[in-house]
Amino acid sequence: MLDIKVIREKLDWAKDKLATRGVKPEELDELVEIDKKRRETLNKSETLKQKRNEVSDQIAQAKRNKEDASDAIKQMREVGKEIKELDKEVDELTEKQNYILLRLPNFPADGVPVGPDESYNQEVRKWNEPTKFDFTPKPHWEIGTDLNILDWDTAAKVSGARFAYYIGAGAMLERAVFNFFLNENMKAGYTEVIPPYLVNRDSMQGTGQFPKFTEDVYTIVDNDDPDKPRELTLIPTAEVPLVNYFRGEILDGNKLPVNVTALSPAFRSEAGSAGRDTRGLIRMHEFRKVEMVKVVKPENSWDELDKLTKNAGDLLEKLGLPYHVVALSTGDASFTSAQTFDLEVWMPAQDKYREISSCSNCTDFQARRAQIRYRDEDGKLHLAHTLNGSGLAVGRTVAAILENYQNEDGSVTVPDVLVPYMNGMKTITKQAKLGK
Repeated sequence: MLDIKVIREKLDWAKDKLATRGVKPEELDELVEIDKKRRETLNKSETLKQKRNEVSDQIAQAKRNKEDASDAIKQMREVGKEIKELDKEVDELTEKQNYILLRLPNFPADGVPVGPDESYNQEVRKWNEPTKFDFTPKPHWEIGTDLNILDWDTAAKVSGARFAYYIGAGAMLERAVFNFFLNENMKAGYTEVIPPYLVNRDSMQGTGQFPKFTEDVYTIVDNDDPDKPRELTLIPTAEVPLVNYFRGEILDGNKLPVNVTALSPAFRSEAGSAGRDTRGLIRMHEFRKVEMVKVVKPENSWDELDKLTKNAGDLLEKLGLPYHVVALSTGDASFTSAQTFDLEVWMPAQDKYREISSCSNCTDFQARRAQIRYRDEDGKLHLAHTLNGSGLAVGRTVAAILENYQNEDGSVTVPDVLVPYMNGMKTITKQAKLGK
């Protein structure tokens, strides 16, 4: 959530910044007007409360002196009614103010490419040249089907579109990938966490998914009343439970940064994605992802973003997968992000790079919503900065391995670093179908 004080004091600057993210200036004018009225009403209430306290002391003194205080008592009753009405108005104005604030995206950092969509993204750097073959490479969904290690048809029967079964060496490869990621992340200084996969509304609001993006997730309903939400949502990313671990907490500034990593399933409705990536592992309703989250001091957050992006890149380099880093434009970056770098891995069959990790600095945007603070050496409280990044999306990594390590005979070579995780298997060859 944005700081209303910053918007109030730097309104033109705020309008210019948020205009690059599609926010109309009229929204901020309305917000500032509500804030002005709220503060004026609050000031009236506080003035009357001070007066009430002073007169209450006078009434008490009059009673001790056995003097008549009935007029003053009657007057204070009227003041009490007025205070109650003013406080109610303050609550209503605060609710209106927060309604707008909770739906405004983060301010983009200086230097972020300005543009309405991904066509304005800018390549920052590239690692290795795209993989070339002496034969026409197959897409990963064909490779997985031909080897009998991925099964979309049966998953469609059991669950529906955008689900998959991993079988045999396919399941082993998925498990090898996420265990490798977790081990490497721990070597890089992250603490592994196994978080809950169902979270409440406050948690979804704390990281910025709610209230604006409720249609993108799956919320559990009450079995006795299907129209009544249970206030529990299947997580779209482990970022949600990892960041909210610190919600409402005051951390020791000397212990920052805190770095955590987690493997979790991710559940997404993919609203608005009809017709996009209908085949393969790129866009699923359920997939596994290893997440990295940092809670840091504000003065260190940009250096920590560089470290986070490097951590993600190191994983791809150790796997030998070509990738590049892209700075997202103001219109393509996530709602909570001040700056995002996407790592996109090369997919030979598609002849293009595809996103496999987004590394974002959310500055104090999530921390203000979730009240994540730390105490400095002088005992003063400050909002922390939060960062998050995929380290990495597991299914997309499997897809990239299948496509980049495929052989002309249809087999797939296992990347060297994963061989120990695959019980020594160096090549994935065709396996028999289950029960056939």
